[in-house]
Amino acid sequence: MPAPAKDSSTRAAGRHPADAGQMRLVAVVIAATMLLWLGVQWVGGQMDWPAKFAFLADLAAIGALIWSLLVTWRIWRRRNASSQGQG
Repeated sequence: MPAPAKDSSTRAAGRHPADAGQMRLVAVVIAATMLLWLGVQWVGGQMDWPAKFAFLADLAAIGALIWSLLVTWRIWRRRNASSQGQG
């Protein structure tokens, strides 16, 4: 897949070229995390898995969501700084 062109219009609007790709990645991580978490919870309930596996799935989901939050925050900060002429 070819890299997107770096034109001046996206820079002038305060958008970093990698932001769109990072936002898509965050969206995929959030969606996949929720689907996998729901699936693990359901399968664990059906197969009578011990509670420690449910807690392990919870911790993994929390980790993925915290990562998504941090990446989103970095994108927001980068856009905010560039729109104020700091970036």
